[in-house]
Amino acid sequence: MIRLSRITDYGIVLMAHLAACPEGAPHNARELAAETRLPVPVVSKVLKALAREGLLVSQRGAKGGYGLARAPQEITVPQMIAALEGRPLGFTECAQHPGACPQEAACHVRAPWQEISRAVHGALARITLADLVTPSQSKIVPLASLGVDTSELDTPLS
Repeated sequence: MIRLSRITDYGIVLMAHLAACPEGAPHNARELAAETRLPVPVVSKVLKALAREGLLVSQRGAKGGYGLARAPQEITVPQMIAALEGRPLGFTECAQHPGACPQEAACHVRAPWQEISRAVHGALARITLADLVTPSQSKIVPLASLGVDTSELDTPLS
């Protein structure tokens, strides 16, 4: 199974929480940790990373804290993943960095994996932070509605 790191998961939870909050005063790490029930040290680390990558703005001082740098409709899922994972979304090394793998020239699955990476990235790029806060049926569609058999999705490969 392809899985995002826990830090990325927490970061997206924090971004969605901030997107759902009414605009106004910035939120500090301690408040956000309490509201999302996440550990304060992890929340501080994630908020700093998101600010460093330009997805959040930070304000210093007694009434300081963090807020979204752009409207939730302008922040995509791949942007959040790249900011939190430290690299863009890709399933294989050659999908992220063509030419980095010494086996690339003779690899028979390189092109299909690159195509899969592009397809997943394209699908995720259509989903914004605003969609995560208020999901729209037109963008986030249950796999079952596409005719995908979801009964085996949680079954480990043997």
